Amino acid sequence: MTTSAPDVNFKTLLKNPAAFIAYGFGAGLSPKAPGTMGTLVAIPIYWLIQDWSLFAYLTFTVVAFLFGIWICQRTVDWLKQDDPGAVVWDEVVGYLVTMIAAPQGWAWIITGFVLFRIFDILKPWPVSLADKKLHGGLGIMLDDVIAGAMAAAVMVLIQLW
Repeated sequence: MTTSAPDVNFKTLLKNPAAFIAYGFGAGLSPKAPGTMGTLVAIPIYWLIQDWSLFAYLTFTVVAFLFGIWICQRTVDWLKQDDPGAVVWDEVVGYLVTMIAAPQGWAWIITGFVLFRIFDILKPWPVSLADKKLHGGLGIMLDDVIAGAMAAAVMVLIQLW
């Protein structure tokens, strides 16, 4: 007897807390640009923690990353898919990485959003390497963290300019 992947909708996500979070609280259900919708979910999270000390911010981001490996792995196991586009917790964490050294203000929030989406969509090396070589929860999470780090570096360069 083989089991097929579940039919995923908001109701089924509510019954699976790990998948609900991995789907960005439902944002990954978007029929168009689920990764962008997942990154939008990250903005209020960032807004709530932007005033935290650097240590607290980094701790939260690392915990979100480690938790993300677990929830993404549980979700891909549940879906029986390697890297479903609807799993967007990686975008949330990638955006938080992007914003580590960002100044406050909506212009920087939007700049970080745009830069992260560019690196996440285009997947320049080494983002593409992680995307191709790593699988499961770690693979899902790591390419977006790398994209976030690259976007963060560009944010610092913009600040210095």
